[in-house]
Amino acid sequence: MSSFAALVAGLTNPIEALADFDARVLLDAGCSPARVRELVKVHTAYYGKTTFTRKQANAIKIARSTKKSMDQLAYIEGRLAGIKDSAEKWRLRLALLSVPGNYDTLKRRSTDIVPEVDKPAPEPTVRYGRSNKKRRPVTIMALEDDAAAIEFATRQNLDDGPAGPQMYEKLMAILGLRPEEGEAPSGIAPAVPRPLVLIPLDEHINIMKGHGNDVILGLTDGTTMTGAEFLQQNFGDVLEVALFHPQEGPVNLYDTQRFANQKQRDLARATMPTCPVPDCRHAADNCEVHHIKAWSRGGLTNMDNLAMLCRYHNRTNDDDPSKPHHGRVENIRGTPMWRSPRGYLIPNTVHPFGAMTLLYGR
Repeated sequence: MSSFAALVAGLTNPIEALADFDARVLLDAGCSPARVRELVKVHTAYYGKTTFTRKQANAIKIARSTKKSMDQLAYIEGRLAGIKDSAEKWRLRLALLSVPGNYDTLKRRSTDIVPEVDKPAPEPTVRYGRSNKKRRPVTIMALEDDAAAIEFATRQNLDDGPAGPQMYEKLMAILGLRPEEGEAPSGIAPAVPRPLVLIPLDEHINIMKGHGNDVILGLTDGTTMTGAEFLQQNFGDVLEVALFHPQEGPVNLYDTQRFANQKQRDLARATMPTCPVPDCRHAADNCEVHHIKAWSRGGLTNMDNLAMLCRYHNRTNDDDPSKPHHGRVENIRGTPMWRSPRGYLIPNTVHPFGAMTLLYGR
């Protein structure tokens, strides 16, 4: 059997191999975290703890006999995600596993086996994606009437060119981000980044020498700019200088109050310009101050005990290190870093412009 044939065999009848599933091994091998999360759900269904042990054993047997592929097993768990009753979920899982044929056959037959869940109307919300080449997606789930009003306003007086870019410009004008020539800005104020010049000043010197296009600055709002753009923006009145120690990190200590002051927040943002949890894209500007050792457990409001975490990860962080569940943020040589429930330290490389990385290479 060739190496490729062995690989295909493992993917097309993987139920036995799943018994030894280890998410950490897959992550260390460079697999997609999203894919690994799917496989964790598959492993939990067939080898996790359950009160339906007979059904679980039967499911393994059927999956083996019908040669369900890894993708089919993952699809089944995704299809059952909306089923709340455990007994009903097992009944449907066994029915889906019994379907012979390929992935498309399973997908087609599943619509007859798994009843459609009457989902409630989605809540109005706004989501922001990850930046890519100076672009960032914004997704809005609006009330129908609001969406109709926005569409009507942005479709007025379009020319023969592509509609999308024109509607974008009209929306920005409505928000006050694209004022007409001679008009004062109104509406939403553009977000103004606060670039920090860190010690040593090698890159700052290069910018001042006119080599700004060769320097990339990471900002705590999750974006980047070149040194040349920095000069063009005329940020002289908000320029700040932050001092960092190679082992301790940002230098400034205050321990008599629970809430971090503005200077501490600024240093924490500069140390790690995003939430430190792996793959989290939330910029430090939009994060909350987190006590690495919880204030309720005696943690002080010192720089070595502060990190900027997004709202979700600030609430799911394991404050008690003796009871690992979601993972927790620790201070590793001056830099906040996430430790997994199994004890692995994993950096967030979404926005690699933290002060300790730029200054000391980590």
